[in-house]
Amino acid sequence: MGISDKIEAFIMELMKNEAEYAEFGRNELADIFGCVPSQINYVISTRFSPEKGYTVESRRGGGGYIKIRRISLGGPSKVISQIGDSCDADTAKSVINYLYERGEIERQAAMVLLSAVSDKSLAMVGNGRNRLRAEILKNAICEL
Repeated sequence: MGISDKIEAFIMELMKNEAEYAEFGRNELADIFGCVPSQINYVISTRFSPEKGYTVESRRGGGGYIKIRRISLGGPSKVISQIGDSCDADTAKSVINYLYERGEIERQAAMVLLSAVSDKSLAMVGNGRNRLRAEILKNAICEL
C-alpha cells in the first residue's frame, strides 16, 4: 500500500469516527506519515473531490485546518437525475460507491455495476462511451 493509500485510509477512518466531518491539520498529518504537506494536498485533491462526493474546507496559516465532509447526493431517484446524459468512469465509480456505502445496493451489485460501466467494458464503444455509461448506470439504479 502506497503512502497516498495510507493517507486516504486514515482520513476515511477519521470520517467514520466523526459525525459530520473529519477535521485535521495538514502539517500534523504530514508528520504522522513522514511526508511533505503537499502530499496531503495531493491526496485531498485527487481522492476527496466534489466529483467523488466530498467537500473540502481549508484554512492555511497558524491554527489552520482541513475539514472534509461527505456530500449527500440523496436517494436513488435523486442520484439518477444528477447523472445526466454523460458520465465518466470516475463519476460512475463515485456514484456506485456512494450508493453502496449508504446501503442502497449490496456489495455484489456494486461490483457488477463497477464492471459493467468500466472503461474496459465500454472500450469498443469509442466516443459514445460516457453517454452509454450514463444510461447503463441510470437503468441499473432504477432496477435495483
